[in-house]
Amino acid sequence: MVSALAGVMTSVIAKLTALLGEEYAKLKGVHREVEFMKDELSSMNALLQRLAEVDRDLDVQTKEWRDQVREMSYDIEDCIDDFMKSLGQTDSAKAAGLVQSVLQQLKALRARHQISSQIQGLKARVEDASKRRMRYKLDERTFEPSISRAIDPRLPSLYAEPDGLVGIDKPRSELIECLMEGMGASVQQQKVISIVGPGGLGKTTLANEVFRKLEGQFQCRAFVSLSQQPDVSKILRNILSQVCQQELPSTDIQDEGKLIDTIREVLKNKRYLVVIDDIWSTQAWKIIKCSLFLNDLGSRIMTTTRSIDIAKSCCSRRHDRVYEIMPLTAANSKSLFFKRIFGSEDICPPQLEEVSSEILKKCGGSPLAILTIASLLANKDCTNEEWEWVYNSIGSTLGKDPGVEEMRRILSLSYDDLPHHLKTCLLYLSIFPEDYEIERDRLVRRWIAEGFIDTNGGRDLEEIGERYFNDLINRSMLQPAEIQYDGQVVSCRVHDMILDLLTSKSMEENFATFFRNQNEILVLQHKIRRLSLSYYDQEHIMLPSTAIISHCRSLSIVGYAEKMPSLSKFRVLRVLDIENGEEMESNCFEHLRKLFQLKYLRLHVRSISALPEQLGELQHLKTLDMGWTKITKMPKSIVQLQHLTCLRVSNLELPEGIGNLQALQELSDIKVNRYSMASCLLELGSLTKLKILGLRWYIVSTHSNKDTFVDNLVSSLRKLGRFSLRSICIRSYHGYSMEFLLDSWFPSPYLMQKFQMGTYYNFPRVPPWIVSLDKLTYLDINIDPVDEETLEILGELPALLFLWLMSKSAAPKQRLIISSSMFVCLREFHFTCWSNGEGLMFEAGAMPRLEKLWVPFDAGSGLDFGIQHLSSLRHLAVEIICVGATARDVEALEEAIRDAAHLLPNRPAVEFRTWDDEKMAGEEGQGVTEEEIHASG
Repeated sequence: MVSALAGVMTSVIAKLTALLGEEYAKLKGVHREVEFMKDELSSMNALLQRLAEVDRDLDVQTKEWRDQVREMSYDIEDCIDDFMKSLGQTDSAKAAGLVQSVLQQLKALRARHQISSQIQGLKARVEDASKRRMRYKLDERTFEPSISRAIDPRLPSLYAEPDGLVGIDKPRSELIECLMEGMGASVQQQKVISIVGPGGLGKTTLANEVFRKLEGQFQCRAFVSLSQQPDVSKILRNILSQVCQQELPSTDIQDEGKLIDTIREVLKNKRYLVVIDDIWSTQAWKIIKCSLFLNDLGSRIMTTTRSIDIAKSCCSRRHDRVYEIMPLTAANSKSLFFKRIFGSEDICPPQLEEVSSEILKKCGGSPLAILTIASLLANKDCTNEEWEWVYNSIGSTLGKDPGVEEMRRILSLSYDDLPHHLKTCLLYLSIFPEDYEIERDRLVRRWIAEGFIDTNGGRDLEEIGERYFNDLINRSMLQPAEIQYDGQVVSCRVHDMILDLLTSKSMEENFATFFRNQNEILVLQHKIRRLSLSYYDQEHIMLPSTAIISHCRSLSIVGYAEKMPSLSKFRVLRVLDIENGEEMESNCFEHLRKLFQLKYLRLHVRSISALPEQLGELQHLKTLDMGWTKITKMPKSIVQLQHLTCLRVSNLELPEGIGNLQALQELSDIKVNRYSMASCLLELGSLTKLKILGLRWYIVSTHSNKDTFVDNLVSSLRKLGRFSLRSICIRSYHGYSMEFLLDSWFPSPYLMQKFQMGTYYNFPRVPPWIVSLDKLTYLDINIDPVDEETLEILGELPALLFLWLMSKSAAPKQRLIISSSMFVCLREFHFTCWSNGEGLMFEAGAMPRLEKLWVPFDAGSGLDFGIQHLSSLRHLAVEIICVGATARDVEALEEAIRDAAHLLPNRPAVEFRTWDDEKMAGEEGQGVTEEEIHASG
């Protein structure tokens, strides 16, 4: 694995071991050097792993040695890769013609001679590093215990004056209401409330305010704060001293078991309130929880944590609750900011209003960040220039300010608590611009290409990467941006203050280098390993002439500038990701074929119309994403990419030889039209690892070769369904029939989780092969007509979470009843038809887990459709069909729906969309000819 602290040391050792194997046994001149380096680096790697455990306590000299070894590991791997490439060129030269063979071998031998000289130089660097390690006795120095003791950053939160708090009233009232609920019952069950959220949002302050407000409501109380490595005995003694209302001598009970027994005895017959603040591990909670006697006297426990998983483990019973603390609103943020600077929220010089808004946007509703920056500005002149300087300096020069350092230390607690592999993955997010929405799948594939994910154990790398991503979400290090129907976060953002922290750490470790705005002044002391260029409104950003980019492994570009560096300079690149380079031309990528180590290529550049024909030479390429370009044809050599796992294109035809891509797991969005080769569709069936397929079907019923296309596609789908296929999306325009899918897909694709129709075609009934899909969670299907039998069949799908059911005609005049035995797992339901007719009726207990509902209504119809039975509903969207209705009819229906929704337990958000004759006619469309489709690409 590649690590931010240890570099590519593990990878280097594996490659050196390979060089000592049978395949390279005849190598002369470097075998001894290779063996020496492998042994020395293995020893150094063991020390690097130990250093990573105590990274915060390392002295300057040890850090310097570690950094030099890390940089050396990158250089060694680059050299080995060049060496292995030259060996491959020698082998290929032997198979060439005589003259060409001699020329290629001479060229390869010259390269090998140069690399042999480099290996000699690298051996000398390894020897020097080993001698310094011994001379400075780093092994002995590393593990001396730190005697310095940091000040607890939570103390100010515990003693904050209530009058100075902003935005606390609402969450405090909600928590008190939740805690005191059920106090009047004859049996008052114990309840746990867990406050969860990122560092700096005020969890401790909120818990302390609730604790203060409830004074006198309980017979005994205790408030204790933990740490990342808590002294459990000390915590238990603290609880005991508070619930006993007396100070215990330090010589009293030391044994944890006896302490737990004593606390339980004290609490057994009392109604108590205990707050456990800042829990970092479930193990600490499990031990402390043992001391909190479970009685029926209405006792309450409140916890705070940064981890969603820990919060859920605290709230294991049905009546417990996880309370997610939210950032301050814009109004409360402004109030807190100006109160701290000017003493009043109503005082702000007009010239500072704009820059104030920008600063508050960067603070993202974090009270910690707002107070830190406000405290800094309180000691500055009230000029626009001074405040602009502070805004532009956040995350760079402000790092030396004591207040900012304290804020960063608090935020760093979460980072320091991460295991090493997650630290590396999180640091990688520093390459993205501020406020950027980061797609999970894209990020995971980049992690894989960079080598951040452990390949041991033979597990699927993308599944491991998704677990890493979810872990960072659960630890509140990333903010969810989009959450899909199954509760999975599919995109995220990084809070600006966290991003500044990650940027600072990335620069310290020479993990990544950034050029985002012209106000940044970077001192480049090392070779650039990962480079991020953001040209949004910053076309004049230029790389300094001193920048060494020949060893750069990752290049991320957002936007475009004429003086961008040439790709020919990035010879060891693993990741190339470019988007919104609207003025880029295809010749910008003429050197793409030379990026021998490239594993991830994403080009979302609308102006590109072609890629080099030699693309197939990139034998390490795993991801090729051309989803937003003007490319009309794939290079023929693309079928030579034996390691390609993901191919995303924009409406391109299948290349001949597609069956050669045996590693392919995702293929989208390909088109099948009259210009396509029917044989390519047959090849599709040989992709045994394919999990995701997206295609566009443009074969009309009058096509002379239609039956061959249909037979080949059906044959391939049957094979893919028996192998690995989990998701399929089929799109087409008006006039293209999908009737061939109705009864032909047997045996059923037993692993299918998602089926999506983006077509105007309607099945006359539910396809029989869908009935047996017991893993299907997402279904988007067109059926006409929709009747009781349709709902009964779909309602029995055991895993279905999302259903979009569309019908082109009016719903039947008889009501469609949805009973309690149908759709027991469904969370999101979209029902669309051109007229509601009598519509749907939800019986008591129907769709017990439904959270989102989209449903049509005729403006003049009644409201009685059983909405009161949808107890889990959180979002209601109504499409009002206004044909023949008055404005008053529409307003009356909207008001009635809002009133009904307001009575539901979760008070769902309600939105409306209106349809009239003109909109409906436009939606049905007039169809598109195949020639028009082909012309538009």
